[in-house]
Amino acid sequence: MEERLAAVETQVAALTERLTAAPPAPPATEGTFWALDGLKQRLPSDGAGAVLYTGTVRVADQHYDWQYGRTVDDLLAADWTELSSTLSALAHPVRLRLLREVLAGRQSTSELAEIEELGTTGQLHHHLRQITAAGWLRSAGRGRYAVPAERVVPLLAILTAAGR
Repeated sequence: MEERLAAVETQVAALTERLTAAPPAPPATEGTFWALDGLKQRLPSDGAGAVLYTGTVRVADQHYDWQYGRTVDDLLAADWTELSSTLSALAHPVRLRLLREVLAGRQSTSELAEIEELGTTGQLHHHLRQITAAGWLRSAGRGRYAVPAERVVPLLAILTAAGR
């Protein structure tokens, strides 16, 4: 019995060591611009180029993987004025704070109303309507909001670019 117990203890110790050990380092990438190099390999050599953003995000027990790209020719040919309402919805500190709070897990109107810096209930609803109309939030029913999955990485990419 003692031998069997000792064998089990040895196995448990080995498993515990494996589970608590640092994860293996990710494989080395080729060069500093590995994502850019991959994009270049997929583009025709006679084109103007492309823009790609991608991300893997875990916030508030949710996981989002997203990748999107467009050619420079398509971007330059598009009507940028159509984007002004989508971008202007982000151009207010309270709206940005609301998006951050919703991503972090505070998703109900009552939870958001507890944050004094967001203003009165009327102001809160005004800002929620603005960012919902622009597509940065969606109603999740019964006074709850969520950032649509397809908007999480783009939002973070915009914030990354703005902070540069």
